[in-house]
Amino acid sequence: MKYFSAGAALLTAGCMVGPNYHRPAAPLSIHYKELAGWTPAQPADMDSKGNWWRIYNDKRLDNLESRVEISNQTVREYVAQYAEAQATTEEARAQLLPTLGITAGVTRGTSGGGFGSAATTAAATTTVGTTTTGTTTGVAIGSSNALTRTIYSLEGTASWDPDVWGRIRRQVQSDVAAAQVSAADLKNASLSAQGSLATDYIELEYQDSLQDLLNATVKAYKEALRITHNEVEAGTTSPIDQAAAVTQLASAQASLVNVGVSRGQYEHAIAVLAGLTPADLSIPHTAMPQNVPVTPPGIPSTLLQRRPDIAAAERTMDEENALIGVQVAAYYPDISLSADGGWEGGPIGMLISAANRVWSLGASASETIFEGGARSAAVAVARAAYDNSVATYRQTVLSAIQQVEDDLVALKVLQAQATAEDLAVRAAQRAVDIALNEYQAGTVAYTTVITEQTALLSDQEAALSVQEQRLEASVALVQALGGGWNSGQLPSRAALQSKLPFL
Repeated sequence: MKYFSAGAALLTAGCMVGPNYHRPAAPLSIHYKELAGWTPAQPADMDSKGNWWRIYNDKRLDNLESRVEISNQTVREYVAQYAEAQATTEEARAQLLPTLGITAGVTRGTSGGGFGSAATTAAATTTVGTTTTGTTTGVAIGSSNALTRTIYSLEGTASWDPDVWGRIRRQVQSDVAAAQVSAADLKNASLSAQGSLATDYIELEYQDSLQDLLNATVKAYKEALRITHNEVEAGTTSPIDQAAAVTQLASAQASLVNVGVSRGQYEHAIAVLAGLTPADLSIPHTAMPQNVPVTPPGIPSTLLQRRPDIAAAERTMDEENALIGVQVAAYYPDISLSADGGWEGGPIGMLISAANRVWSLGASASETIFEGGARSAAVAVARAAYDNSVATYRQTVLSAIQQVEDDLVALKVLQAQATAEDLAVRAAQRAVDIALNEYQAGTVAYTTVITEQTALLSDQEAALSVQEQRLEASVALVQALGGGWNSGQLPSRAALQSKLPFL
């Protein structure tokens, strides 16, 4: 066995046909275009452990996000897929090692005595007579000196297909890369679910903030209705002003009721993302934060290490490159070695002895002479699949850079828009106050008050919407930058091959 293992190590250390992998260049810019001339108002670094949601300083959000990797069922699907990829690697690895077996048997039969003696399992002497038209014929089908014997056997077998051309090792390389792809996909799924939960949470906060705004608006409209009612009672204004105030109030109250629909739906979505049923989660009323944290993006080249989808695309290239070698190896002969050894004889008490020892060694090689170009076609397919993976990788990098640029320009423009909306809200509030005073003084019609109140509510809702968009862009930027992940967190080739003795 020592010599057999040494030979195995020698043969599997041989050549591996097919191209070795080198990561192709990716299309990268030196800096982000949308960072020029802009300084984020609230810069924030992501948690070094990947708990990026902590930059929003919300304990309820922290608790919900921590459940995603444990309870989110979509993420659990990717966990199972990664476990499957690891098992596939182990399955391919096993082909590098010999196959060992053991066989035990017992056979009972006859030997000696001439024709027909081996056809029975017990000794017999029989003469059969047949009478036909007065003639007697005798036929002997047995033998009086047949010997019944019991033969025992115990044999071990070994077979091995040495990986002379590296076909199996290339397959293992491909499966290891596929396992790394699965690990990156798992992280990408977690990041996506976490980002969706944070976005839905912001949407829920927006609905609560809108509810607060509409509550304040309803209160203001009730006060306006009281004023018009008093004016009508005093005979200083037309009842139509009171009817207009009632209409405006009812419209605001209807909008307030409608907020509950969207809020309930976002709460249900958050529950499912956290792996809960909607009945198991109730989120108290909360309002959107005023601060919008912006994660420093660094330079575009860091995305190659920070984005799990880019890492998955890069590992896919390695996977497909190794499969080229698998197909190229089909051009070379298949070599197989075998060995058998053991004992055969009886009685069983004397089976294991030198006299009963049997053994055999064998070697074979096979090569297909003609198959109509199937092998060259298989190599061409593998090379095309690799080229496709290279294009996918480069497109993934370009899309990642675009996403970062999109989120940066959104944050930059929305920051300026938020400043303008704040000015508009303050000006509209002042216009409402003036209109109400002038109405009570009898210098303007009530339609002026309604116009200014409508404009104020519109500006206030726009300001809330801008704040919501800024927070969602902040979450999107975190996702676009990888959520604090880096490619060093992938399981290494060495770790996945730690059980491989010849790699």
